[in-house]
Amino acid sequence: MCGIIGYVGDKQAAPILLEGLSKLEYRGYDSAGIAVFSEGKIEVKKSRGRLSVLSELTDGGKAVIGNVGIGHTRWATHGEPSDVNSHPHLSSSGRFAVVHNGIIENYIPLKKKLIDKGIKFISETDTEVIAHLFEYYYNGNMIETMSKVIERVDGSYALGILAVDHPDEFIAVRKASPLIVGLGDGENFVASDVTAILNHTRDIYYLEDDEIVVLKKDSVKVYNIDGEEIKKEQFTVNWDISAAEKGGYEHFMMKEIEEQPKALSETINPRIQNGRIVLDNISLTGDDISRINKIYIIACGSAYHVGVVGKYVIEKMCRIPVETIIASEFRYCDPIVTENDLAIIISQSGETADTLAALKEAKAKGARTIGIVNVVGSSIANASDDVLYTWAGPEIAVATTKAYSTQLSVIYMLSVYMADKLGRLSNAEYDKLVSEIKKLPDYVAQILKSKDQVQFLASKFFNSHSIFFIGRNLDYAVSLEGSLKLKEISYIHSEAYAAGELKHGTISLIEEGTLVVALATNDELFDKTVSNIKEVKARGAVVVGVTKESQQHKSDCGDYIIELPGTESVFMPSLAVIPLQLFGYYVASLKGCDIDKPRNLAKSVTVE
Repeated sequence: MCGIIGYVGDKQAAPILLEGLSKLEYRGYDSAGIAVFSEGKIEVKKSRGRLSVLSELTDGGKAVIGNVGIGHTRWATHGEPSDVNSHPHLSSSGRFAVVHNGIIENYIPLKKKLIDKGIKFISETDTEVIAHLFEYYYNGNMIETMSKVIERVDGSYALGILAVDHPDEFIAVRKASPLIVGLGDGENFVASDVTAILNHTRDIYYLEDDEIVVLKKDSVKVYNIDGEEIKKEQFTVNWDISAAEKGGYEHFMMKEIEEQPKALSETINPRIQNGRIVLDNISLTGDDISRINKIYIIACGSAYHVGVVGKYVIEKMCRIPVETIIASEFRYCDPIVTENDLAIIISQSGETADTLAALKEAKAKGARTIGIVNVVGSSIANASDDVLYTWAGPEIAVATTKAYSTQLSVIYMLSVYMADKLGRLSNAEYDKLVSEIKKLPDYVAQILKSKDQVQFLASKFFNSHSIFFIGRNLDYAVSLEGSLKLKEISYIHSEAYAAGELKHGTISLIEEGTLVVALATNDELFDKTVSNIKEVKARGAVVVGVTKESQQHKSDCGDYIIELPGTESVFMPSLAVIPLQLFGYYVASLKGCDIDKPRNLAKSVTVE
């Protein structure tokens, strides 16, 4: 959600800013802008709409001269998308320019105070408060002024600020909103995501909350809120830059669907050593696990759907009660959490605001926490007691695919690890489960070879008005993700239902020609799911069934059948989700939708 890029060096800043913003488009935005120190003043160019509008306005940045600048893509929160509400925002005198990701929760009283002082506002945003507040408190010292400003604002923020009085530098700070520092040769950067600067440097700092950084072309200094300089550990990004490029694919989403076998291998293989699951440096002993009273799985969106799978799998294997709960609900339901509880926190970015706040709530109540994230050094990774990384590589498309799949694989490994520590698995059962986890990349690769069948089905149903996904148990959990994938990128109304729940009112929505996608991969529940399939067919539905190729009665699953290789039933979600991802992609493609950047959505949601 929103993106920030900052540059200081000897090169012309504006083209670099635009290039960096283009790498951040996946985060979701509705306007863009840049501010560059140029000929003794700050020149601002911004516009509503896609980045291409801003690029045309500035001739690809060539029309804006200067070597120090900041850029921003905005996802509207306070105030509609417009040129005026776009970032950067200037202070009244024009001496300061500000870009901001996040939410200033107390902006209304701050705005009132500033208006009472005679300051005039021109936008509807909370961010403009920061620009005026910075000027109000400015005493000639950028660090002291920044400290005073952030002491007075509540909420989440990543801020970048230019000052006319400091033409060779800019200052930035973060709290609960991602911001990294890029270290170059005679040039330095800040960005919301490393992808924005990867063409220029691989050496970075991860900023922690309330750390202030001052960047010049030949120096980077980081300070705490008291103005004391602190030393930072330097990290080097080691994944291939091509991972953040389309590589010949029309869309990042299809590229990332195809990358799932590789991502799964890189997440699974290092954690299976000599036939045993080794979970990094996590020291969860059998005694620790036996003392767990309850497990909370806390997440949002697709990560929450991973948690729904996790509930079924962990409870089946470990016989420990599991509650999967949406992070924003966990925060405000006054959850009953004790020191004998375990909270598993799942987030691709590691920066999701509601999930991070829920993690802090769980820790405050005494729970042990394990983060499952993709981004090394992210806020959730740093705040968790233990962390398991999904080595999925960069995921650019807003609609997650490989991050979801790798999160599932981590949940499987954690479940088997805990069940083994509890003594609930025989040696033969353990060996079988570990063997099947290792085979998941190959199974997924096998399914991807049959994507033409899914493309054909998409061509028949892309004009559907409503589509329903049904399944029982783990199939229901996967239905949730399949439905979400479809509606978030194709804009077709879709719902997922536990198949047995249809008869309790929702079956009234089924009419002649309605498409129902029915998952029936569980042998124990197959007959019951078939009964639900017959119920919707009796009311005119057309059914696409998803089942195992080994199922003897697979023809009962629907009018069209998608066959999957077989594995342990608890691992079938990793296979069943693949055709659903493909179906959503192909339907959206046939409708001409903006697949990688669906309307109103953001990749990393850093506001409530």
